[in-house]
Parts: sequence; structure tokens; C-alpha cells
Amino acid sequence: MASITSDASSSLPSPSQSSSSQPSSSQSSSSQSSSTPPAGSGPGPGPGRGPGKGSAGRGGTRMWDLLALPGAIWMSVFFIASLALVAALSFGTTSDLGDTYFGHTLVNIEALADPAYRIVLVRSLEYAVLTSAICLVIAYPVAYAIALHAGKSKNALIALIVVPFFANYLVRMYGWSSILSDQGPVLSFLRRLGVPESFHIINTGPGVIAGLVYGFAVFMVLPLYAAMERMDTSLIEAGRDLYGGPLRTFLTVTVPATRQGALAGMVLVFLPAMGDFVSAQFLGGPNQIMIGNLIQEQFYGGQDWPQGDALTMLLMAVLLVGMAGYLRRARKDEAEAVR
Repeated sequence: MASITSDASSSLPSPSQSSSSQPSSSQSSSSQSSSTPPAGSGPGPGPGRGPGKGSAGRGGTRMWDLLALPGAIWMSVFFIASLALVAALSFGTTSDLGDTYFGHTLVNIEALADPAYRIVLVRSLEYAVLTSAICLVIAYPVAYAIALHAGKSKNALIALIVVPFFANYLVRMYGWSSILSDQGPVLSFLRRLGVPESFHIINTGPGVIAGLVYGFAVFMVLPLYAAMERMDTSLIEAGRDLYGGPLRTFLTVTVPATRQGALAGMVLVFLPAMGDFVSAQFLGGPNQIMIGNLIQEQFYGGQDWPQGDALTMLLMAVLLVGMAGYLRRARKDEAEAVR
């Protein structure tokens, strides 16, 4: 009996042995846990990493490339090819019967040095620049009032500005010519106020510019409105604390903060105003014709397509210079914003 008890007691672990055996088990468990990679760190999918996210992203990019392909083909065929056709035809000739032939003559290009063409080109530049400046002065307070003070009515006010421009541009210019004619409501009202009979709006430079401003003002309002919508209004409040007056705050805070919208609006107004011919045709006279009128006359009146193509290339060159200046300024502003 005593031997059985001694054998049983010798087979049981002592407290010191049991306590010394616990760290070894914890070490083995820690070594097992350290050998197991954490979730998401191994090659397998983990939290936040879908099983096919990379392939799905590539598939989405491929899908957008396919969707952009029809537009790229359309622009390549119907814009670049037509522009190349116009450039090639500007070196062509015209027969006595009005038939146009491709060629390699420089007569049409040399004719652009004619003083009459230079006068019309300078006049078109002057009208386009003045139209852009007037649209900028008009659009800034309109966009400012709608974006920052219209509240819930801003969408309705933008619709009131945009919807009238859905009408055909030719129809709107014809109606504008009736309003500004000598028997129209504007001059009739002014003559009641004592304006002399010799004062006219039609067949004058200001009349043509007024029509251009009416036709393209919406292209200035929308970019400025979008820029002011994104602007942080706390900048205006800080500007009032620093500069005091509303005019100085507007010039030192609002104008620099919305410069990108103003530049975009200037481009959107300048480009179509430079090549416009409808406003000068309805609201101007022989002394107010623009380069667009010359191009139209060469194509449809004189049947001299090569000369009309040469004038078109001259207009495109002027517009490309303006567009390049805008892109350069936009890149410079983006670089300054990153700094």
C-alpha cells in the first residue's frame, strides 16, 4: 500500500514542474501564430482585397476605352480629315466655270496679305475681344448673385438664362435686328427721350457687338457660375474682415478664386465670336463685315472655294493661338495650385 502511494505520488508532476511547462506551451502557440501570416498580407485575398479586383479594374478601363472608340473614330474621320481637306484645297485652283481642283499654288495664301483682308481680320479681332470683355463684365455679377445669394432658386434662374438659347441662333439674331431697327421699340423709346433721328443702332459696330454679346453671354455665365459654386465662401468672409469694402473684397478674393472660370468663359465667347457672320449680316453694314462674312462670300457668292479655304485656315490659326494661350495659362495656374 505504501509502495503504491509512493509510485502514484512520484508519477504526479510537482507544482514547479507544471508552472515551468506552461511557458513552453505558450511559446509553441506564439511560434505557431508567428508562422501564420496575418489576414490580407499573404497572396490570398484578405479584407479590403476582393478576389478579382485588379482584373475587374482592368476590365472597367477596357470598357471605357471601347466606349470612347466611336467618338474617337468620329472625330478622326469627320473633323481631322475634313480639316486636312480644307488645308489641301487652299492650295487649289478654280476654273472659269467654278469647278474646284486640287493643286500646289500659293496664290490663295499670298492673297491673304491684301490690305482689305487685314482690315477685316483686325476688325473681327476687335469685335471678338470687346464682346468677351463685355460678357465678362455682365456675367460676373449675374453668376455671383445666382451662385451665392439665390438659395433654392438658383437652378430656376440658370434655366431662365439657358432655355432662351435653345432657340435657333439665326432666329434670335433676326428678332434682335427687329428690336434694334429704326422703327423698333428701343429707338422709339429713346427718341421720345430726345435722342436725335440721326442716331442708329443697326449698321454700326456697337450694334454688331450688342448682337454678339446677346448671342454668347450664356457661355460666360455658366463657367463663372460653376467656379463660384466650388469656391469656399469662408474666403469671402475672411476678405471682408481683412479688406473691409465689398468691392475690394470682390477684386482681391472673388476674382482670383474664379479666374479659371473667367478664362474658360473668355475662350468660349472669343472663339465663336471671332468666326461669327450672322450678327454682322443682320446688324451690320458694309463697314462692319467680319472674316466669317468673307468666308461665306467666297464659298457661296464668289464660288472661289480655294480662297475661302485659305481664309478658313487663317481664322483657324488665329483661334489656335488663342487656345494655346489659354491652355498655357491653365497649366500655369494648376502648377501654382499644386505648390
